[in-house]
Amino acid sequence: MKRPRGIGRIWRRGDAGFDKAVLATSFNARDPGVRPEHLVEANDVGDVQAALQLARENHWQVSIVSGGHSWAQNHIRDGGLLLSMARFNQITIDPVTRIALVGPGCWGLDLDNALRKHGLFFPIAHAPDVAMGGFLLQGGFGWGSRELGLATESLIGIDLVLADGRQVHASASENADLFWAARGSGPGFFAVVLRYHLKLHPRKNVTALKMQVFRQRHLEQVFRWADDIGSAVPQSIEFQILITPKALGIFQPGIEVIAPVLADSWTDAREAVRFISDSPIRKLASFTTPLVPMNTSLMSRAANITHFPPDVRWCTDNIWTDAPIDDLLPGLRAIAATMPPAPSHSLWLNWYPLQQRPDMAFSLEANRYLAVYGEWTRGEDDDRYANWATERMAAMQAHAVGIQLADENLGKRAAPFMKDENLARLDNLRNNYDPNALFRSWMGRPDR
Repeated sequence: MKRPRGIGRIWRRGDAGFDKAVLATSFNARDPGVRPEHLVEANDVGDVQAALQLARENHWQVSIVSGGHSWAQNHIRDGGLLLSMARFNQITIDPVTRIALVGPGCWGLDLDNALRKHGLFFPIAHAPDVAMGGFLLQGGFGWGSRELGLATESLIGIDLVLADGRQVHASASENADLFWAARGSGPGFFAVVLRYHLKLHPRKNVTALKMQVFRQRHLEQVFRWADDIGSAVPQSIEFQILITPKALGIFQPGIEVIAPVLADSWTDAREAVRFISDSPIRKLASFTTPLVPMNTSLMSRAANITHFPPDVRWCTDNIWTDAPIDDLLPGLRAIAATMPPAPSHSLWLNWYPLQQRPDMAFSLEANRYLAVYGEWTRGEDDDRYANWATERMAAMQAHAVGIQLADENLGKRAAPFMKDENLARLDNLRNNYDPNALFRSWMGRPDR
C-alpha cells in the first residue's frame, strides 16, 4: 500500500475512478462488492467536521479508515460515507518529555524510524504499513508489548471529533470516559481520532532475532514443547510459532519457531533465547540460526516480504485460548493439512499477559493466541479459500475464550472480544455520545 500524497478530495459514487479510490483504501485485494455513497479524503479538522455534517444531513452512517489494514475490510460498507484519515500522518517528537504526537494515518514504520534518531521506542505494529489509527484503538499488539504492555497502554491523550462535530481532548483526567472507550473498542469506536499523544520509552541496546525451523511432521513435538515452556519464556521475547506451506530454508511445509528479543545487552539477549538454543527438540530442527541483530523496522519489513505481501486476497480469524494442548492439537493439525498455498500461515503466540492492565475497554486475552491467515492472488479462488480461516477457528471455538480485534472476522463469525460488562459500558457511552448512530459499529453487529 502506498502512502497518500497531495491533497485529499471528495469522491462520489459514479465518479470516474471512484471504485479504484475506494478499493485503494484496503490492504486486502479482495473486492467486498459494496460501496459507500461518498469517500472523503480529509486534510484537516475542517474537512472532518464538514464530512460529518454532510453525513448527518443525508442520514448516512460513517465508517473510518486510517491505513486500511483491516483484513475483514471493516471500513468498506454499503452506502453511507467513508472517511479516510490517511493524510493525518504527521509525527512530532519531544525527546525531552518523551512524548510524541502522531496522526492516525501515520505508519508504524515511519514512527519507528523517527524515534530511532532520538534513542526512543514505541511498540509499533509488526507489519510496517499498519497505521496508528486502528492499531491503537484495538489495543496495539506490537514489538515489545509483552514487556511494555499493549501500545494503547502508552497512550496518554487523544484529540477527537465527536458525532455532533465538537472537537475535544480525552485523557485520564479529561473526558476520561472517551479515553476509556478508545483503548480497546477498535472499529466500534464512536468518534474520529485526529491525533494521538504517546508516551515514549527508551530504546533497548539490542534488538535481535533467533529462529529454528522444523519439518511439518514434527508439529506435535514442537507445540508440546512450546506449551511446556510457555510461561517461562522471558517477557523480553515475543515467542512465535508459524505453520507455513513454505518454511524458510526448507521451502516445503514446515514450522518456524521465531524469537525476537529486545534486551539491554547481548549477554541478556543470549540468555533470553537460551530456551531455544538448549531446546530438547533442537535435534529435530532442520536448522537453527544464530542470534542475529535486526532492528524492529527491518523485522517488520521482513515479515511483509515473507508473510504479508501486497496485492493479496485475505481471509483471517483468531482465538485466545487457555485450553490444554491435547485439545488444541487436532485443530492445529487441521490447519496445517488444509492451509491455502504460501504465503498463507498460522501464528501461535505465547502471550502470557501482564497480570494487571489499566481500566479500559480492552479486557479480554489469554495465555496463547492463535490466528490463521489465508492468502491467494486469483479472484477465481475466492470460493475455494474465502471461508478457510472462519472454518478453522469455528472448529476450535469450544476451546476459545474470545478473539482479538486485530485479526477479527466478525462479519462471518461472531465471538466475544471484551468482557460483557465492558461491552455494556461501551454501548452506554455510544448511546450517550452518538445517539443517532452516526458511526458504524463492528461488522456483524447491529449499530442499534
